[in-house]
Amino acid sequence: MDTQEPVLTLEVAAITREAEDVVALELRAPDGEPLPDWTPGAHVDLILDNGIERQYSLCGDPATPGSWRVAVLREPESRGGSAYVHDELRPGARMEVRGPRNHFPLLDGEEYRMIAGGIGITPLLAMVEELEATGAPWRMLYGGRRRASMAFLDRLGRFDGKVQCRPQDEFGLLDLAGFLDGLSAGTRVYACGPEPLIEAVEALATGWPEGVLNVERFHPKDGALDGPDVAFTVVCATSGIEVEVPAGSSIVDVLGEHGIDVPTSCREGTCGTCETVVLEGIPDHRDSILTPAEQEGNDIMMVCCGRAKTPTLVLDL
Repeated sequence: MDTQEPVLTLEVAAITREAEDVVALELRAPDGEPLPDWTPGAHVDLILDNGIERQYSLCGDPATPGSWRVAVLREPESRGGSAYVHDELRPGARMEVRGPRNHFPLLDGEEYRMIAGGIGITPLLAMVEELEATGAPWRMLYGGRRRASMAFLDRLGRFDGKVQCRPQDEFGLLDLAGFLDGLSAGTRVYACGPEPLIEAVEALATGWPEGVLNVERFHPKDGALDGPDVAFTVVCATSGIEVEVPAGSSIVDVLGEHGIDVPTSCREGTCGTCETVVLEGIPDHRDSILTPAEQEGNDIMMVCCGRAKTPTLVLDL
């Protein structure tokens, strides 16, 4: 049984250098057909020829249906994804792409504070362009190691006075407290970037109402993947298959061994690709993407990393 989303074969129409160690890929359908619609905050999975899958935020214009755009940072300790994109991909190359999906949507608000660290600018870029187009009040704080490493500065330059660009070698650490001071009721705060930045923002957000802070992570929260490692049973309601998930094995891997192929990308609960509906039982959530309220609801889980608090989980598979 295959539960995977549709996968498109797309062509790399262009590759542009956006900053030091950052390139942007423009992806199009080989036949020129329009691509599926997307909204700011959405990402896609690139299925690379070296067998690696990686998720990247869409950072183009949702109103341009003929192409998608993603930006890729060359990671110093690349596990093969970003290095392949930078070193092997050329215009004209084709790849499979899954998505788009959006676990970081732009929610209604009266005003917005946006915080970007490094390549974390990518999902926020389309957001602020939409906010600008609709006339919603917004401000952005954008940091990076140095100005040359910060992508899309030219594109942000047209937002006169709304974007504070603060390279660390010129300004030091971001003044998050100052930027977040004086939030009014109805403000939404969005943050994307390295884990130390996200943790610092979350520390300042202690006591805020649910939904004010919205974050997207590159890596799991500290300790998110820890917890008891005991066996449990998974029942797949649609297929009727029942499997035992032993200690040391993930739900998604065991299901794959029994012919139920759930799409995955990050394998650590940060991308949402493997989101699955829970019909019965209580999951042991170990993802870093669902909000506390969503986890407490126990009606969805990430099966790449989640386990069970009850002896049995019944999933909509």
